[in-house]
Amino acid sequence: MTIKVSDANAPIFKEVTVKSKIPAKLTKLQEISRNLWWVWNDEAIELFRFIDLNLWNECNGNPVLFLERIDSKSLDNLEKDAEFMGRLEEVYKNFKNYINEKPNTKKPSIAYFSMEYGLTETLKIYSGGLGVLAGDYLKEASDCNIDMVAVGFLYKYGYFTQSLSVEGYQIANYEAQNFNLLPLSRVLNENGEPLVMEIPYPGRNVYAYVWKVSVGRVPLYLLDTTHEANSESDQSITHKLYGGDWENRMKQEYLLGVGGILTLNRLGIKKQVYHCNEGHAALINAQRLVDYIQNDGLSFNQALEVVRASSLYTVHTPVPAGHDKFEEGLIRYYMGSFPERMGISWGDFMAMGRENPENQGEKFSMSVFACNCSQEANGVSWLHGKVSQKMFSPIWKGYLPEELHVSYVTNGVHYPTWATSEWKNLFIKTFGKEFLNDQSNTSYWEKIYNVSDEEIWKVREARKKKLFEYIRVKFSEDWMKTNGNPSHILKVLKQINPDALTIGFGRRFATYKRAHLLFTDLERLSKIVNNPNYPVQFFFTGKAHPADGGGQNLIKHIVEISRRPEFQGKIIFLENYDMALAKRLISGVDIWLNTPTRPLEASGTSGEKAQMNGVLNFSVLDGWWLEGYVKGAGWALTEKRTFQNQDQQDQLDAATIYNMLENEIIPLYYAKNSKGFSPEWIMFIKNSLAKITPRFTTKRMIDDYIERFYQPLANRVEKMKANSFAKAKEIAAWKEFMATNWGTIETKDVQFPDALLNQPKVEEDYTIHLTVDRKNISADAIGVELIVTETAKNGEDKIVLAEQFKQEGENGTNVNYALTFQLSKPGTYKYGIRIYAKNEDLPHRMDFNYLRWVNF
Repeated sequence: MTIKVSDANAPIFKEVTVKSKIPAKLTKLQEISRNLWWVWNDEAIELFRFIDLNLWNECNGNPVLFLERIDSKSLDNLEKDAEFMGRLEEVYKNFKNYINEKPNTKKPSIAYFSMEYGLTETLKIYSGGLGVLAGDYLKEASDCNIDMVAVGFLYKYGYFTQSLSVEGYQIANYEAQNFNLLPLSRVLNENGEPLVMEIPYPGRNVYAYVWKVSVGRVPLYLLDTTHEANSESDQSITHKLYGGDWENRMKQEYLLGVGGILTLNRLGIKKQVYHCNEGHAALINAQRLVDYIQNDGLSFNQALEVVRASSLYTVHTPVPAGHDKFEEGLIRYYMGSFPERMGISWGDFMAMGRENPENQGEKFSMSVFACNCSQEANGVSWLHGKVSQKMFSPIWKGYLPEELHVSYVTNGVHYPTWATSEWKNLFIKTFGKEFLNDQSNTSYWEKIYNVSDEEIWKVREARKKKLFEYIRVKFSEDWMKTNGNPSHILKVLKQINPDALTIGFGRRFATYKRAHLLFTDLERLSKIVNNPNYPVQFFFTGKAHPADGGGQNLIKHIVEISRRPEFQGKIIFLENYDMALAKRLISGVDIWLNTPTRPLEASGTSGEKAQMNGVLNFSVLDGWWLEGYVKGAGWALTEKRTFQNQDQQDQLDAATIYNMLENEIIPLYYAKNSKGFSPEWIMFIKNSLAKITPRFTTKRMIDDYIERFYQPLANRVEKMKANSFAKAKEIAAWKEFMATNWGTIETKDVQFPDALLNQPKVEEDYTIHLTVDRKNISADAIGVELIVTETAKNGEDKIVLAEQFKQEGENGTNVNYALTFQLSKPGTYKYGIRIYAKNEDLPHRMDFNYLRWVNF
């Protein structure tokens, strides 16, 4: 008999999580740990830290994992600790009082959909600013007691963890999350079993578990396709955030939109307003249309009135890569059944996702579909609103960008999350507790001028010290791995100077963010950072998308520069930018630097987080800083462009940065008195807190959303639904009639005064006459207006006059119109006349974009 060298199979294991046995008196800790209320309530975090600070840090601030790892003896001792039990009772009382408060029924109810949420570094379901903004928004909705529900994904791996190779290359590490050790819970069905959604995909069902994250009072439902009944390909739908090919992205957006609505339907949740946070969620409106058609017996046009009246779409970027467009074949495969269920043709469905509906080769844009299915759309800053009007203007041809209904709400940040404990204590002491319910009230913030300079400086020094301690502890081990030279690491750590002017730069490493600007002139930069009397140091951090070679090369370039002898310890790249590092950095540096290519920074909330902590901003006048900048409270690079060539503009902006550092910023910081600080610098901080910060909280942001969008939408959709959708049916019937007859109207006999055509003069009356044959259309449904524009320096036409013609009488179906107007100033103008469909029940002109410019 031949004896084999080996006859053994590989080890087979099954994972099991053994939970700690929590004493009855301490189960309140478990309850608190399962609600993210603890994230923004320092007293709860301090409670966990008091139990075992080292273990808390080892668990990276995850209270669920923390309670699983703590030993039984420690728990028994806690039960006997009267001081601790007293603190627990106080925190739990505050928690329950908060959670048990019922939603404010006077405010609209909201369903919020987003691909990512940055709530805490413990829960890896975010990549950057978009997700953190969504997370902050849910927290503020909870604080403001809004009746809100949110939907997203529970990613197995989430976004990547970043490390750097010895050569400085970014390494993307995808680390699986253990859902059982996260602050969330499975949603159960009526039988007490895990709820599993069956989402109809082409040719099969995709099965998704539903998890719930309690964000204070707001429930966030997360879909998870790691179900054993799914194919490997379908299980990976919720593996990675922004991972995979275009088909996987399509599967994700289908799951978020269609699956998200089906999940809310299964849970019996209906809201007044449905908010798409980016185009990723656009397909919620496809499913909602089907629901109204199949469940309420509405026609497609009637259902569209209801869906539009209750929908808001927020766009977050003007960068084309941020707007997903899919080939028709891919859309047909996944959405092929929807047109029939809606009662429309395939061509009509595709037209809803195309800027040019007649262009059969154009891809299907989720952003365009979102615009066409939403009554309102908004950018995330005033400037971004203007940029978005221009970007979306091809959808509503016939109107100039400035006329579009696309508006804005400038992003804010959640004060309780991002203001550190030192600042919060100072603010409460100075402003009073009432301030927490009225954070955007500038009268509170103006009281910062009553605080002594010494106290402000003391807080700033404390935060700076914590940052440097964090860097020494957190990054020395990582640097040892990537650099391989312990003596170099020790030298860098030794050279980090807590007394130096410290400037931070942290964001996604997309090339338009221009992290390279600072390194345009290395000789000049070396002189700045190596001035023995006025030392300066820079901390850089950020991730580049794994598919963004340009961003990854930029990281490598900065790392290489940081290792040059003249920059060691003066320029430092910090790995794995996440919420934990962000909070340390934005509160510990002296200046927050932001240098995007104008006008591509839609908002830029990292600078707003710095504002909360007495950190001054030095930024391009783009995004939020265009609205926020106040002289004497920070510094700005102009938004005006000198060169069309971007390389030349970059060189100019870099030179401006060097000049401002050398001549303004550094001298101001080092104008120190005998107490070791610069009174002028402290005044900048006070000005910044008093005049800028209150305008950029999520409290102000959510108030704006309610006033500008949520309340008007809620009012309108209730009107559409009343009396068995009577108003929706009425408007749909009117639009159908107008669409059928619009092409029949004719313009006749346009008469311009000779003086206007030959040598017009300012401040003289000119009267234009024209006749419109309205055919079957009522004269009240037709508007006629004169539009006069002038060409601005940037080559764009701007409206200087928009005047309505008045009816002068009718002759059969012919309607006579006249307009008398003046031109107020000399110049070269363009003028035109347009006829448009009008109805007082329309929310705005773009709601029914039937318009004709007169050919004269």
